[in-house]
Amino acid sequence: MSRIGKRPVGIPSGVTAEISGQTVKVKGPKGERSFTATDDVTIAQDDGVIRVTPRGNTKRARQQWGMSRTMVANLVQGVSSGFKQELELSGVGYRAQMQGNSLKLSLGLSHDVNFEVPEGVQIATPKPTEITVEGIDQQVVGEVAANIRKWRAPEPYKGKGIRYKDEYIFRKEGKKK
Repeated sequence: MSRIGKRPVGIPSGVTAEISGQTVKVKGPKGERSFTATDDVTIAQDDGVIRVTPRGNTKRARQQWGMSRTMVANLVQGVSSGFKQELELSGVGYRAQMQGNSLKLSLGLSHDVNFEVPEGVQIATPKPTEITVEGIDQQVVGEVAANIRKWRAPEPYKGKGIRYKDEYIFRKEGKKK
């Protein structure tokens, strides 16, 4: 049995959910999102919660059960509070700043990197060494943060590069004389 799939998804106040067939549409203060589940699960709404149940005991139905419940929970969280990824720049001269709809990164390369912000994502730079990526779609927010990090991933000797706020960089010892 799926321990994740068994838990119902609570709908907070200010959020409305509409189920038609296998499609769940959720509206909230931050926007509107939808998810279409496979035919292996049944989605039902009753007294302020959404429940996902499998339509059989096959391996695929059990896999889709937990995944579908998580997708519905992410829809609800995205439209109510949103998702956020924080990045830190560490290194001499490493900076980030917003210019219009693009993020300008100075990463010690021969040129500055201009990263175009995709639709549905907001990027802010509260400090020159911090980047905050926010949005209602967890997958898109994570992908944008990963694409920014890819420009200069942290290296293990000095720890220079772009890293997630809570990421630990395993440091290596330099060469000895």
